[in-house]
Amino acid sequence: MRVDDIIEKARTATGLTDLGDPFVLTGLELLVQASNDEAQLSTTGAQRWEANIVNTLSNRLRIVEHLKQHPALLERPIEKPMFVFGLPRTGTTLTINLLNADPARRSLLRWEALHSAPPAKAGALHSDPRYIAEQEKLNAAIKFMPHIAAIHYEDADSPTECQYAMALSFCAQIFESNLHIPSYRDWFNNTSYLPAFRFHKQLLQLLQAENGGRWTLKNPWHPLFLNDLTTVYPDAQLVMTHRDPVEVVGSACSLIRHVRPMFSEHVDLPEIAAQMIGTFDLMIARQNAFRDAHGEDSIHDIHYGQLMKDPIGEMRKLYANFDEPLTPEAETAMTAFLAETPKGKHGKHVYSLEEFGLTAAGIRTHFKDYCDRYNIA
Repeated sequence: MRVDDIIEKARTATGLTDLGDPFVLTGLELLVQASNDEAQLSTTGAQRWEANIVNTLSNRLRIVEHLKQHPALLERPIEKPMFVFGLPRTGTTLTINLLNADPARRSLLRWEALHSAPPAKAGALHSDPRYIAEQEKLNAAIKFMPHIAAIHYEDADSPTECQYAMALSFCAQIFESNLHIPSYRDWFNNTSYLPAFRFHKQLLQLLQAENGGRWTLKNPWHPLFLNDLTTVYPDAQLVMTHRDPVEVVGSACSLIRHVRPMFSEHVDLPEIAAQMIGTFDLMIARQNAFRDAHGEDSIHDIHYGQLMKDPIGEMRKLYANFDEPLTPEAETAMTAFLAETPKGKHGKHVYSLEEFGLTAAGIRTHFKDYCDRYNIA
C-alpha cells in the first residue's frame, strides 16, 4: 500500500480533494507504514484493509466539503454531551442503547458514522437509503460471521462507537485492534488526541443539522484521552462502566482473535493478551489521574452486575447524578428496548483465558488495585 495511491483512490471516488486538517496525514502515513511492515497482511486481507482505509478517507473528504459548503453548521453548539466509556465488554453497549431509547437524546448511529455527508433529512435516521444499504451488508455478514455477531452486534441504526469518528483522523484504537501494528500503537498511545476530537465535534455539528437532541456517545477507549476530550467538550458528562477484569480480558481478547484473521493468517494469541492488558493498564491509570485531578465525582460509575440486575434503576441513578429528570417517556422506551433485545439474542459468546496463556487468578492479581479502588466484584 502507498499513501499517495490511497489518497488518489479516495479523491477519484468522491471527486473531492480537500482533506482538511493536515494532521490526518500523520496518522495515515504511520498506519500505512505499520500495516506494510508489521501486520503480515494476507493477499485478501491487504485488499480488504486498503479498501477500508480508502472508504474512511472518502467519508472524511465528503464531510470536509459539506462543512465548507455549510459553514454555519460549525457555529451550532454541542451542549453537555454525555460520553460512556470503560474497559471493553463492561456494559458500554447496553448503557448507550438504554440512553439512546430516550427520545430527547441523540446518538452516533453506525450507518451515519460510515456515510456521514450529507446529513440525514429530518426524521430519516431510520429510513435513509444509506441506512438501508448498510443494514443489508450487516444482514449478509451475519450469515458468514455469526460468531462475531454473538460477541458484538450493531444494527445499522444502532448507536456505534466514537471509534469511527476518531478513525476519520486516523487516530483511533480500532486500527491496532484489527492488526498487529506495534509502531502505530506506540504513536497512538503517546500523541495528542485534540485534532481528532476537534474533527469529532465538527462531525457532530454536521450530523445534527436536521436531527437534533442531546448527544450521548460511547467509546471504550476514551479513558486514554480524557484531558483532550474535556478540552474540546468542557461541559461533557462522563460515565464509566466497570466489570470483573477476568470477564473483560477474556471477552476482549476473544473478539480480537476472531477479527484479525480477516486481515492476516498470523494471529498470535499471547501477543493479543499482552496488548490488551497493556492498553487496559494505561486506560485505568489515565482515568485514575483524571479523577485525582478533578475529583472522584468527575466521572459517574456503573457496575456491570448492577446494570444487568436492575438496568432501569441504574439509569435513574445516572440521571439523578447529573440532576436531570428521567421522563416517563424515556423510561417506557428503555423498558421496551430491554424486552425487545434479550441478552444472547445473537448467540452465546464462549471464550477461554487459557487459550491466551492467562489464568483468572493471574488477571485478578494484576488488576487488584483497580478492583479495590472501584469495589469491583
